[in-house]
Amino acid sequence: MTLEQLRIFIAVAERQHMTRAAQALNITQSAASAAIAALEARHDARLFDRVGRGLTLNPAGQAVLNTFRGMRNSMAVLSRELDELRLGSSGKL
Repeated sequence: MTLEQLRIFIAVAERQHMTRAAQALNITQSAASAAIAALEARHDARLFDRVGRGLTLNPAGQAVLNTFRGMRNSMAVLSRELDELRLGSSGKL
């Protein structure tokens, strides 16, 4: 699993629509679809039910959504901490 797949999964889950998620992330719909397909294939698990042109999280997708959100938030904190260290704005007094 890549961080990009995680980011795309969350966007699709929140919007329940591949195209809208892709637009929000400034990527193509095919890139978003490919990322979700690769994530599902890698773990041999369907995370969404396809309903017409939309998507809904199935129980497996629902089960991982909060974990994925936590991972995204942890990566954001880590990124900020590394930026602070690089800029010298962090440390002990």
